[in-house]
Amino acid sequence: MKCFRRLFALNDDVGKVMEEYAQFSMKSGPFEDLTCISRMHSMDPKSWWANFGPQTPLLQSLAFKVLGQPTSSSCSERNWSTYAFIHSLRRNKLNPSRAQDLVFIHNNLRLLSRNSEEYAELYTKMWDVGGDVFDSLEDVGFLEFAELSLDEPDLENVLLVED
Repeated sequence: MKCFRRLFALNDDVGKVMEEYAQFSMKSGPFEDLTCISRMHSMDPKSWWANFGPQTPLLQSLAFKVLGQPTSSSCSERNWSTYAFIHSLRRNKLNPSRAQDLVFIHNNLRLLSRNSEEYAELYTKMWDVGGDVFDSLEDVGFLEFAELSLDEPDLENVLLVED
């Protein structure tokens, strides 16, 4: 219900989508047809909603949004990789909340850098490993020769002394 309220701002739309969802979950109304029910498990989900969902337009649009999302763990993997890079054996004195904050800042800076002119001119694009592409890490040869390190002994000493 929270999802419906968040995605459909108007109270009328929330009521309509709740009705449509009730019809779908109880297999009544437009979903009670035997063909509709039998094809539910054998057809591609997008095709099924295209064929049997037009009578419930709000629920159909929500289904298309959900089904249109990529099913990949690469974003999570990228986040975990960044966390492992920040919270390594040499920097294991960081408390988890500070490490999470640094991962959050790193990811947001990466996203913000995409809006700069330098990013378009490949000045900072080389640090955006893979971007948001899920297919491959093609054209990532820059990092093979780079000396990447977050280890700054002087900075670490200052940070650890202040805490």
